[in-house]
Amino acid sequence: MRRVAHWIGGKPWDGASERAGDIFNPATGEVAGHVDFAGPAEVDAAVDAAAAAFAGWRAASLAKRSNVLFGFRELLAARKTELAEILTAEHGKVLSDAAGEIQRALEVVEYACGVPTLLKGGYSENASTGVDVYSIQQPLGVVAIISPFNFPAMVPLWFVPIAIACGNSVVLKPSEKDPSASIAIAEMWAEAGLPDGVFNVVHGDKVAVDRLLEHPTVKAVSFVGSTPVARHIYDTAARHGKRVQALGGAKNHMVVLPDADLELAADAAVSAGFGSAGERCMAISAVVAVDPIGDDLVAKIASRMAELRVGEGTRPGCEMGPLITPQHRDKVTGYLDAGVADGAELTVDGRKHPIDGAAEGFWLGPTLFDHVAPDMSVYTDEIFGPVLSVVRAPSYQAAVDLVNANPYGNGVAIFTDDGGAARRFQNEIEVGMVGVNVPIPVPVAYYSFGGWKQSLFGDAHAYGPDGVRFYTRTKAVTSRWLDPSHGGVTLGFPQNV
Repeated sequence: MRRVAHWIGGKPWDGASERAGDIFNPATGEVAGHVDFAGPAEVDAAVDAAAAAFAGWRAASLAKRSNVLFGFRELLAARKTELAEILTAEHGKVLSDAAGEIQRALEVVEYACGVPTLLKGGYSENASTGVDVYSIQQPLGVVAIISPFNFPAMVPLWFVPIAIACGNSVVLKPSEKDPSASIAIAEMWAEAGLPDGVFNVVHGDKVAVDRLLEHPTVKAVSFVGSTPVARHIYDTAARHGKRVQALGGAKNHMVVLPDADLELAADAAVSAGFGSAGERCMAISAVVAVDPIGDDLVAKIASRMAELRVGEGTRPGCEMGPLITPQHRDKVTGYLDAGVADGAELTVDGRKHPIDGAAEGFWLGPTLFDHVAPDMSVYTDEIFGPVLSVVRAPSYQAAVDLVNANPYGNGVAIFTDDGGAARRFQNEIEVGMVGVNVPIPVPVAYYSFGGWKQSLFGDAHAYGPDGVRFYTRTKAVTSRWLDPSHGGVTLGFPQNV
């Protein structure tokens, strides 16, 4: 049986593990391997390795860092198919979706390749007579990244390239449900020339997480996951004096105005609601149909759902795979009965959808509720599965009030042909990422990703300019030279070394 070990100090950890977890193939229900679970000793070893590597890496020139990042980028692009197969085998998402995840990760790596530009400071000559003042951005030290199961490649690579480019060393704690992608990424970093210890991986559960949160050498923590866990991460790490960005849960709405193209809106609702079996923090889970288009929109969504092919991710033509574990599948399925009990109309029951895969897989087909009220659990809870709820709204203002009253504020979309309404919406809505006729408004890498309200704990969003600010500290230098010296005569062409 395959074993997935930690990656510490530039190589697989060869120590014995007191605890381990099963790795499933969600499409077959079979145990495909085991993953070591770290205790405090393994976490300490990883942090020690990162701390030892930090001094040398922070001193590496920007040119050196950029070269390593370019090398990693080339390896990641060349091995996209191989990595996508790893994601499909352990997460269950179809191969095309897995490849798309890696492509978005590549964009962040490419952004980080521009580290010489990203770390440019400011300079004021002669701020006072003979005195210059300038600012520099310096790395924090050892940083921890705790990533979720739903994007085992993309989410770690929202953070790792930026942290490394800024001169930090990293300890990654990926999800224990699909850990192999993190080891493949570690091997690529090593092959790209990253010094041993700059990037480390420890697997495990809450034991490993809590040790990272309290470890005195860890200077910052980045997290993506549910809101209750994000709140725990933020409270615990901040109490131990660390900088924290903790991205929490979501209940993403898609508001459809009466003037919208309903064919486009229905396509978008199905694509954004059921891609990756709804296991996305940016999935659309609530469609707000503004009167009088609700009946037409629901009919169009339902007709498209009937055509979706659900099955094993490696089979040609499959568009949606299984859920990650049987426990999560059962939890999501429980919302179907709860929604009916609360009075919602179960328009499409995903339990009846045909499956192209083994009966033992963790399947649930796409599900649609209509006439959902804001007090129902299918609306209030982050289900994190292929369940789409339609809420009827009598007006534009009622739709905005509904979205703004929700405790989550991750992503939102509006579908309309009215530019004035769209501009008003983007100004009034209390959500961190807004799409106009775009159902999943994940920003490109040179902007930053993050929500509002209970979707974010901390001040910094992920990647982009916020990522650079999060992983650096600004230092202001006031300088005066009374007797400047020089290095003598040299006729060689100046080199960037």
